[in-house]
Amino acid sequence: MPRAIVLINVDMGSELDVLKALRKIEGVEEVFAVYGVYDVVANVKAETLDRLDEMITKQIRKIENIKSTTTMIVIEESRLGLEWIRT
Repeated sequence: MPRAIVLINVDMGSELDVLKALRKIEGVEEVFAVYGVYDVVANVKAETLDRLDEMITKQIRKIENIKSTTTMIVIEESRLGLEWIRT
């Protein structure tokens, strides 16, 4: 199941509103307000890569007060031969 970590910049003072809007989207598993270069981080997953793309471009990026996003698609452990490694 495809996963991504979405790093989000928002208008100053709108973090709470963006967090609330993100939590309403199916497939958004976790959201955090953070300090640093980005303001919000979202952990998302979908049934397919196409659905993940649609979720990010048509739902997340259209949320009011989001200025920009950077998306990191998670590599499945099986693709790296790491399925046996557990933390």
